[in-house]
Amino acid sequence: MTNTESNAYSMKEVKDLTGLSDHTLRYYEKDGILAEIRRQKNGHRRYEKQDLDWLDFVICLRSTGMPLSTIRKYRELMEQGDSTAEERKDLLLEQKESLLEEITTLQDSLKRISFKIDYYDQLCSKNP
Repeated sequence: MTNTESNAYSMKEVKDLTGLSDHTLRYYEKDGILAEIRRQKNGHRRYEKQDLDWLDFVICLRSTGMPLSTIRKYRELMEQGDSTAEERKDLLLEQKESLLEEITTLQDSLKRISFKIDYYDQLCSKNP
């Protein structure tokens, strides 16, 4: 991981580290998903380690299907401090429940597909 002496990362470095596009990074900042990013005198964004940590968590939440509106709400609650811990926990518990339901659905689908594959294996072995 390369970065400058000030422990700040350029947009290109963040793109390389996260796989997110320029457009997505700018959108996340504009939409309140990402805190306002510090800028150099020339206007270039400089991301801090805490920004990268937050982006990693956003990527995780997005991979679970969490809507950006919920992530934004989570961020807003986070910025309000520890008094919102219960609400943030509830948002994550809701997402966890949704994931568990999706996993169950996928496992059921996998069983059905595997059953059909076994059926075709047997059929094909009888009719070479």
